[in-house]
Amino acid sequence: MVNVVKFLEDVVHYAAEIGIHLVELAGILVLLITAVQGIIGYFKNDPHIRLKLAQGIALALEFKLGGEVLRTVLARDWNELAILGAVIALRAALTVLLHWEIKNEEQYVEGSIHEIRRRD
Repeated sequence: MVNVVKFLEDVVHYAAEIGIHLVELAGILVLLITAVQGIIGYFKNDPHIRLKLAQGIALALEFKLGGEVLRTVLARDWNELAILGAVIALRAALTVLLHWEIKNEEQYVEGSIHEIRRRD
C-alpha cells in the first residue's frame, strides 16, 4: 500500500512539473509573439498597438500565474508557500492593472473612432 501511495505521489509530482513548464512556456511564447507584433505594429504606425500589447502581456501574465498556481502543488513547507503566495499576489495585481489599462485604452480607441465618424 505504501508503494502505491509513493507511486501516485511521484506521478502527481512529475505531472505538476511538466504542467508548470508547459504553461510557463506558453506564457513566454505569447510574450515573444506579442513583442514581435508590437515592433512590427510600431513601424507600421498601428494606432491600436498599445491595446494589442497590453492584451498580449495580460495573456502571458495569466499563463505565468497559472504556472505559479500549479507550483503550489509542489510546495513542501510554509516558507515556500509564503513566497509563492507573494508571487501570485504580485502577478494578480499586475493582471488587474493591465486589465484596467486595456479597458481605458479600449474606451479611448472607441472615443476616437466616434469622434472621427462625427467629423465625416
